[in-house]
Amino acid sequence: MTLQEQINADVISAMKAKEEVALRALRGLKSALLLAGSEPGANGVVSDESALKIFQKLAKQRKESLEIFVQNNREDLAKVEQEELTVIERYLPKQMDEAEVKSILQGVISEAGASSAADFGKVMPLAMKALAGKADGKIISAVLKQLLS
Repeated sequence: MTLQEQINADVISAMKAKEEVALRALRGLKSALLLAGSEPGANGVVSDESALKIFQKLAKQRKESLEIFVQNNREDLAKVEQEELTVIERYLPKQMDEAEVKSILQGVISEAGASSAADFGKVMPLAMKALAGKADGKIISAVLKQLLS
């Protein structure tokens, strides 16, 4: 079952169970998938790889909004974003912790032959490719700066 089919099935389940929070988030995911499927050349089908990228983008948006709402003491809006983020994260692969990221980045650094902070621009694209979908870009960047300094 593709992610697109899974989302459609989960929307129906959430409707039947009257889970308003899950339904709101799932409708957002379904909408994003339909939009991606309507692009030229997509023929209404979105690959799982593309769907994961879409879900990661939506999760990132929710995290950024959540931070802003918390900073501005808008707990009501922060709660909504957190609820939707929790639902979206069900469909994303498990994120690596900082120790796992560090060990992979050490390998990437040695392969690239990097030795100083000046090599950050050379190593970062390789690191993002190696950890695509497995870790947040902010964590990758922070750990990489730490390792190269």
